[in-house]
This record gives sequence, C-alpha cells and structure tokens, in this order.
Amino acid sequence: MRTAATAENTYVDPSALLKLYLHEPESRSVAAWRVRWRSALAVTLFGRVEVMNGIGLALARKFISRPVHKAALAALDDDFAQGRLILADVSWRAAVRLAEDISRQHTPATAGRTLDILHVASALTLQRRYFLTFDNRQRKLAQAMGLKDVSLQ
Repeated sequence: MRTAATAENTYVDPSALLKLYLHEPESRSVAAWRVRWRSALAVTLFGRVEVMNGIGLALARKFISRPVHKAALAALDDDFAQGRLILADVSWRAAVRLAEDISRQHTPATAGRTLDILHVASALTLQRRYFLTFDNRQRKLAQAMGLKDVSLQ
C-alpha cells in the first residue's frame, strides 16, 4: 500500500505555506491540498517567523496593502489559535548539526542555500517523509536526502 502525503508526514516549506495567506500563483493548489487533511499541520517556530516575514516583505515591496497585511497576519494567528497549525517541537541542536552534514555532502552539487538546508534538516529531524516546496533547488536537495516530493500539479 502506498502512503500519501498527509499533514502528519509532510514538511511544508514556509514559502509554500505563505501561499495560504497571500494570493500567489500556487495559492489555489496549496489550499486544495491543505483542506484534504483535517489534522493540524506542524510548523517550526523558525517557519512561522519566515511566513510572518514573508507577509511583511510583501507589504514592504508594495505587493499588498496594509489591510491585506493585517488580514494575512490575523489569518496566520487564527490558524495557530484554532489548531489548524501547531508549533513543531524540533531539536534545533540536532537540526543544525544535520544541516552541517547536509551542507558538506550536498552543497557542492546542489548549490543549496542555508535556509533551504535548514528546512530539509528540520524535516528530517521531525521524521517527515514528504516535502512540499515550489523551489526546484530545495526540492532536489530534499530528494537527495530521501524526502519524497509533494506534487500539486
């Protein structure tokens, strides 16, 4: 029996999660994937900050208005308050040590960026099997580390 990517076994990169709060090309497909799962999606504290920062950057770059910024942050906070998102208890010491190993092993071939490496290491530390991202370089790194890609096409 083949296992499907679910909220419990998938690490969602914050740039993909951001698509639930800002209108972006892939927003509809991420939202459709998300509504299939009734359980909470685990997000690291680092990931939460990255989503919040992405919303703030959208305002700073004038991609969104102040009211949209405020509504997006409120929606993120509400998803945590209602239990649709929960904070993942990741061991940062273990994740950073693993990131160091990943960097040494894969950066020369994948040109992995530090944040991408940290997210892949976090997914592995949290024992996720699937990885959802729209970034090709990050996807290749995740696959090189044995994580399965979540395809929303």
